Amino acid sequence: MSSPTISRSLKAENQLLRAQIQQLQTDRAAGAEAKERADADAQSQVRFRTLFEHSPLGQKIINPDLTIRQANAALVAMLGCTRREQVEGRRILDFAHPHYRADWHDLQERLWKHHIPVFSFDTCLVRTDGTSFWCQVHSMLFCDEGEELGYTTLIDTTEHRELEASLKRLYDAQETILHLVAHDLKTPIAHIQMLTELLRRDVGNPEPETPKLLALIEQACAEANALVKDVLYLGALDATQLKKESTNLNAFLEAQLTVHHLTAQAKGLALALELPPQMITAHLDPNKFSRVVANLLSNALKFTPRGGRVVVRLEAHAGRARLTVQDTGVGIAAELQTHIFDKFSAAARAGLHGEATTGLGLFITQQIVRLHGGTIGLTSREHEGTTFVINL
Repeated sequence: MSSPTISRSLKAENQLLRAQIQQLQTDRAAGAEAKERADADAQSQVRFRTLFEHSPLGQKIINPDLTIRQANAALVAMLGCTRREQVEGRRILDFAHPHYRADWHDLQERLWKHHIPVFSFDTCLVRTDGTSFWCQVHSMLFCDEGEELGYTTLIDTTEHRELEASLKRLYDAQETILHLVAHDLKTPIAHIQMLTELLRRDVGNPEPETPKLLALIEQACAEANALVKDVLYLGALDATQLKKESTNLNAFLEAQLTVHHLTAQAKGLALALELPPQMITAHLDPNKFSRVVANLLSNALKFTPRGGRVVVRLEAHAGRARLTVQDTGVGIAAELQTHIFDKFSAAARAGLHGEATTGLGLFITQQIVRLHGGTIGLTSREHEGTTFVINL
């Protein structure tokens, strides 16, 4: 082989070696860069997992079908569980309050159907022991290995809502007291003053009307005392003071109706209690809730003519305890029914036998039912009767 040929061959080999070396250097740099990115991703994953696991807020990752893929310790505890296995793999709907399941369907549609990046709402969840709590939910859509998942944060707002409700009740109680002093107490006090003056004139020469005047004074004092008691009771109502316990409603109602049977007999009314064959329980404060039963029964007996009938019924309805108080009384005019639970309601009126009313009884009843997480409503027709329904 001639020298020029050898020279060209060596030159080509050198160029090939340089190219190979350059490619090796490029590959090494790319490998180092890839390793650096992988290390950064790994560190990012570690930071995310640390934040996720140790956050004091409930954190979860959900699939498009609302299955909980991953949950942190705070969420597990928030739902009343002790192990992740009790939460992960289940749908969040399993923990949703029956009345608020639509909230999660709304989230599902907004995130995965309309691709709204972030969605927030307030809802109610149920722990494994059956108690419920309010929470604020913030959820965002993110991609992970080709999947669209939801990253959700839950903040327990029950204490905040209870404080807010407590402050509102305090304000309402103060407003009620001002209204009471300005309007309702003024009338019985004026009557007492007038009647006392009349009796003072007759102190040396009693008139036949004296016993009647004394009875009127006694009635005015009773009305004023009833008003004060209702206002003080209203001011003391507070969710934080409820002493709830699992209560056998069958036995509870039987005990509550004992004293009202005597009143019904005196008024010539039939009072019946209809109980289901099975025991129904509810989580409530027996002392506070007895006021609900007393108020509804007193009203029913007060506005039912002699010969009428009052029925208290307990049943299970749609997984809830339902209490019904039904009478065959005078009923409530349609235009007054929307105001029946108002404070100092315009629907307030004296009973068929002249029984006084403070205008606060049904307002207090509604407040107690709401504190127990229940609802109360009514149906009524004039001259046919009224039915109050409580769902717990």
